[in-house]
Amino acid sequence: MKSDVIIIGSGAAGLMCALQAGLRGRSVVLLDHAKKLAEKIRISGGGHCNFTNINAKPENYISSNPHFCRSALARYTPNDFIELLQKHNIKFHEKTLGQLFCDDESEVIIAMLRTECDAAGVKRFMNCEIEEIKHTPYDADAGIGKKAKYYVSTSRGEFEAVSLVIATGGLSIPKTGATPYGYHVAEQFGVPITKLRAGLVPLTFAPDEWKPYADLTGVSFPAIVTTAKQSFREDLLVTHRGLSGPVILQASSYWQPGEVLHINLLPDLDMASVLDEHKTSKKQLANFLTQWFPKSFSDVWCSDKKPFENKPLNQYNDKQRKVIAEQLHDWQVVPSGTQGYAKAEVTCGGIDTQALSSKTMECNDVPGLYFIGEVVDVTGQLGGYNFQWAWASGFAAGQAV
Repeated sequence: MKSDVIIIGSGAAGLMCALQAGLRGRSVVLLDHAKKLAEKIRISGGGHCNFTNINAKPENYISSNPHFCRSALARYTPNDFIELLQKHNIKFHEKTLGQLFCDDESEVIIAMLRTECDAAGVKRFMNCEIEEIKHTPYDADAGIGKKAKYYVSTSRGEFEAVSLVIATGGLSIPKTGATPYGYHVAEQFGVPITKLRAGLVPLTFAPDEWKPYADLTGVSFPAIVTTAKQSFREDLLVTHRGLSGPVILQASSYWQPGEVLHINLLPDLDMASVLDEHKTSKKQLANFLTQWFPKSFSDVWCSDKKPFENKPLNQYNDKQRKVIAEQLHDWQVVPSGTQGYAKAEVTCGGIDTQALSSKTMECNDVPGLYFIGEVVDVTGQLGGYNFQWAWASGFAAGQAV
């Protein structure tokens, strides 16, 4: 089958690229090894798809080239995607920090994109295994109009196009069908890849070190977590292996192995003053802290904080109270690692943006080859930012292929 554009990957970025190219009158073929469209959309946001964030801006993204995402984000904004939802009468609501969710289940987003692609004439081939990609490079001496050609052999037949778009995502959540295929294509064409690692992922601790906290699974409270000069304030969650919750997921994308996490357990209080005000109290420290934490956490945290341990407040001197306050505002822990791609929401790193056009997502040295979405070295923070990058990068490529 001959077409103008072949897109490999039917997730958020691939679908957006397909419908945009189709609307421009391009003939588009969409290929995916999965049986169902857009599994990551389906499971996102607890099944209600956190499809964008109204505050999306370049500062919400991590990349070795932090300015790369500016062009695409400026050309396709959260409001542009909201207009598409309104066209299809899809209701949504805002949660905290600008996060937008569907009122109904995520399937309404998938159905909307499927409908738009069908209307734009996009041909979809699901359950389609990619076997080989061949390439006839652009030949400047071959005459005007002679373009590069891409030949894709699959379990569903042979496909040919002048533009090939890789929208295969990263390594995160393999149960949704994630594979390293996009990186293999990059290697085939000599496109550089930055270091890959799990992002938006729970952090783990050495079992012996974490043993006192392991039985506190499910304990949660608001905190500020700081790492690599980045601070986030959201809920922290204790797990049997370490720490999770939105604030830890945010920090994990910036955290590097061996680095200290600084956790402010009581960000709304001046604990030095609070403890001074109660310095004559006979209440034990752990019981006193249950005003703000579950008692189980207070007991473990205090018993773990030698040398002052857990004593009545009136038995601490001025220096000890100061130390307690400092540790409550700066609990320092060093994770041993992460829970990996199985629990990560995104993959940090990817196709080196220095090798791509920020306007079109086309490879600078391989005409007609494009990379979009999570496979690229652009990673959003938690809260709809990664979907917005998928829409924006898909739009940019869809306007160019």
